[in-house]
Amino acid sequence: MRVFVAGGTGVLGRRLVPQLVERGHEVTATTTSAAKLGLLEQLGAESVVMDGLDAVAVGEAVAAARPDVIVHQMTAISVAHAGKPDMKHMDRWFAGTNRLRTEGTDHLLAAAEATGVPHFVAQSYAAWNGIRQGGWVKTEQNPVDPMTGTPAEPGMTAIRHVEEVVVKAGGAVLRYGWFYGPGATDDLVEPVRKRQFPVVGDGAGYCSWVHLDDAASATVLAVEQQARGVFNIVDDEPAPAGEWLPYLAACAGAKRPMRIATWLARPLAGEVAVMMMTEGRGFSNAKAKRELGWELRYPSWRQGFKEELA
Repeated sequence: MRVFVAGGTGVLGRRLVPQLVERGHEVTATTTSAAKLGLLEQLGAESVVMDGLDAVAVGEAVAAARPDVIVHQMTAISVAHAGKPDMKHMDRWFAGTNRLRTEGTDHLLAAAEATGVPHFVAQSYAAWNGIRQGGWVKTEQNPVDPMTGTPAEPGMTAIRHVEEVVVKAGGAVLRYGWFYGPGATDDLVEPVRKRQFPVVGDGAGYCSWVHLDDAASATVLAVEQQARGVFNIVDDEPAPAGEWLPYLAACAGAKRPMRIATWLARPLAGEVAVMMMTEGRGFSNAKAKRELGWELRYPSWRQGFKEELA
């Protein structure tokens, strides 16, 4: 197949493009930076500079590539705040990504329609943001939490937009868990090593993880099977913060994370971090395994963290 990967130099794009090429697909991948064209070519793709917020540029790039499928992996996470995670100000941290998930998605869908691209696969998010009612683990039937009144609300609104318009267009939405793996683990481990990532309150909030290579392999399956609908792309073991965070610290050779009270964490880390740590809801991957035949190389973050940090 001819596959158009919008956002080929992101942490996931860099793992996805080689997997697609390896399986015999012709890949055209985009980047916003001319300096990264060589990287995409090394990965085996035709490379093109494209601004996902420029409707004309998107239309021209898609028309030139004549793909059988568009894979939307565009984010602006690494460029915001010099790449530093900022959960306290998620609205600012994710502002660029939110535009790519709303305007960027609409531009890609318009280009797909204009050039007769039959299939579309888009990135969504399913780590700790399951609806905070009922059990700790959510399926695709459950919406993401709107996070109303918090700095995460614009991000959740953008995710909901992706899910609604892509499903309506007959495409697949992949709700990836929290990424770890090459290019994604350092941002996580650095604050843990500095003891800047404490367990908040009882640490009972759940989170779902996925290794980048597993996320990429699920994406390849969604492309090849022309999947439709929403899929949670997470590992087999959603876990509370009180379990995964001390384990991550141990794998990284760091001191055990501090534990701080919710009332103290709120002004320091912000409402969203407290919510994630104490009330977060993880996700089930049963549908992706059943319908896509997805097999994970890293079924648990326990094995994955240990190998990544060995």
